Amino acid sequence: MIATANRLKSVNEYYFSQKLKEVRLLIDQGKPIVNMGIGSPDLAPSDKVILAIQKALFDEKAHQYQSYQGLPELRKGMADFYETHFGICLNPNLEILPLMGSKEGIMHISMAFLNEGDEVLIPNPGYPTYHSVSNLVGAKAVLYDLSEENNWEPDFEALEQADLSKVKLMWVSYPHMPTGAKGSKELFERLIEFAKKHDILIVNDNPYSFVLNETPISILQIEGAKEVALELNSLSKTFNMAGWRVGMVSGSTKLIDAVLKVKSNMDSGMFYGIQKGAVEALKLGKNWFTSQNRIYRKRRDLIFELVKKLGCQCDEESVGMFVWAKIPETENSSEAFVDKILKENDLFIVPGTVFGSKGEGYIRFSLCVEEEKIKEVINRF
Repeated sequence: MIATANRLKSVNEYYFSQKLKEVRLLIDQGKPIVNMGIGSPDLAPSDKVILAIQKALFDEKAHQYQSYQGLPELRKGMADFYETHFGICLNPNLEILPLMGSKEGIMHISMAFLNEGDEVLIPNPGYPTYHSVSNLVGAKAVLYDLSEENNWEPDFEALEQADLSKVKLMWVSYPHMPTGAKGSKELFERLIEFAKKHDILIVNDNPYSFVLNETPISILQIEGAKEVALELNSLSKTFNMAGWRVGMVSGSTKLIDAVLKVKSNMDSGMFYGIQKGAVEALKLGKNWFTSQNRIYRKRRDLIFELVKKLGCQCDEESVGMFVWAKIPETENSSEAFVDKILKENDLFIVPGTVFGSKGEGYIRFSLCVEEEKIKEVINRF
């Protein structure tokens, strides 16, 4: 038997990959399962975006290998998007790198900057991929705790007391996944100050800025941020293009060049038609966000109602594509609570422990579910 690489011992199968097998089995058995676990937009991209990819299929160079740096008009569109919505001036030829989804960027950034034994600050709770990718590249994941009492923001006093001598990189994500905490420019200012003091690369993962959020911000708005920070962004949630796999990383030329060295050895460029569709998506204006958020707001109000039916509590001022809720005090375990609801009410939601030990006592609902389905679930309780 051929042995697998030792690095696989440091990671497990992704929770959703594993759990959805169980959910599919229940569906095959005839169970009326409603999936409120996955943040995969069920709404369609704009008609303009779909038309753009259709037309692009007939372009002369549509089916050839593409540039590792993406089409010039895509980089220009990404730069214009950041200038329009964040007031940030980025050089489209030097400070932006299109990605096949921001998840790819997490691996590329880690490979570009982390040596074996380097330490990485990872939020707890936070996106599980930060932890698994750090393990895969041989770095050491160092969790920093987030708490509801501190609005799910880093405790800088605790961080300053820790041994940071081996820390090379710090992952942050605001608006925060899974809690929906907004973050603030004041928080970003503290992060940049912290990064410069300790010579740490900050990476802000920023895919939820425009979902139910009236005040989108970027860490690159902070003076001097480009010296010590990168920002990932994605068209998946903002423009309902999750399956298209389009994202970007932005920052200083020096940092972007390091990521490009990795990326150029990992793929052969993004499909031309997808890039053309992304160009059109980035041109969509305020009306697009307003119409999308009108739908999500109705869904979120229904989820709030469901949360109360379950005896849970949540912050109704949070933003993003999820609702993060505290389970009743009478319940001992998030996972047991979720399994009971799946078994008794045919509803799949996510236990907070998927996102780290500090997620114990919480559950997460996705807004990627039609209103009628949410009403149906409410009636089950």
